[in-house]
Amino acid sequence: MAKRRVTLIGVPLDLGAGRRGVDMGPSAFRVAEVDAKIAHLGHEVDDWGDLHVKIPETQGPGDPRLKYLKEILEVCEALRDRVGEALEAGATPVVLGGDHSVAMGTIAGLARHLHRRKEKLGLVWFDAHADANTADTSPTGNIHGMPLAAALGLGAPSLVNLAGFSPMVDGSRAALVGIRDVDVAERANVRASGIGAFTMRDIDERGMRSVMEEAIKRASAGTAGIHVSFDMDGMDPDYA
Repeated sequence: MAKRRVTLIGVPLDLGAGRRGVDMGPSAFRVAEVDAKIAHLGHEVDDWGDLHVKIPETQGPGDPRLKYLKEILEVCEALRDRVGEALEAGATPVVLGGDHSVAMGTIAGLARHLHRRKEKLGLVWFDAHADANTADTSPTGNIHGMPLAAALGLGAPSLVNLAGFSPMVDGSRAALVGIRDVDVAERANVRASGIGAFTMRDIDERGMRSVMEEAIKRASAGTAGIHVSFDMDGMDPDYA
C-alpha cells in the first residue's frame, strides 16, 4: 500500500439525527486510537481536531421538513473548506462523524477540488438506509436521511449546491451498498438518481466480493478518485 499523508477531521454533529449521542463519534474514534492504527499501516497522520458545531439545545429546529438546516449547512460549508485545505496540502482527508449529514460537506470538498481540475468524483456509500430522502419524502424532517440525495442532485437547493454545482456526484458513478431499510416514498428518489443500489439480499445471494467489484467499477468509471462513506448501521449489529 502506498504511503499517504492522512488528515483526521472530527465533526461532532448530531443535529441531523432524531436523538442525541452520535456527536461523540469523533471522541470514540480517538479513544480507540484511530491515529495509531492508521500510522501502523504505514501512513503519516495529522489530527486537525474537531470543527465547531452548535448543540440543538441552544437552537430552534426551524422548518419541520428540514430541521436545523441553517446550522447543518454552516457545518457542511466549514467541512467542505477544511477538506479542500487537506487536499490542496496533498493529504487524504478522513472525516470522523457525527451523523451522516457530514457526508455532504466531505463530498462537496472533494467534488469541488476535482471539478476545478476538470475531473469527476466516484462514490461508494455503505449504509442500511438509502439516505436519499428530500423534504418532500422524509417522514421525519431529519437531514441525516438526506445527504445522499443532496450529493446526487436531489433536495434543498442550499444542500444540493454545496460544491457550487450539481450534482456533486453522477448517479452512474455511485454505488449504495448494504441497504435493508428504505422509506416507501424514498424509493423513487433512489431510482431517479441512477445510483447502483445493492441490498443485503444482493450481498447474501451474490457475495460481498461480487457486489464490491461492481460498486468499485461504477465508482471508478471516468473518475479521479472515490469517496467512501461508511455508516455504522451498515454493519451487522452483532459486529457493531
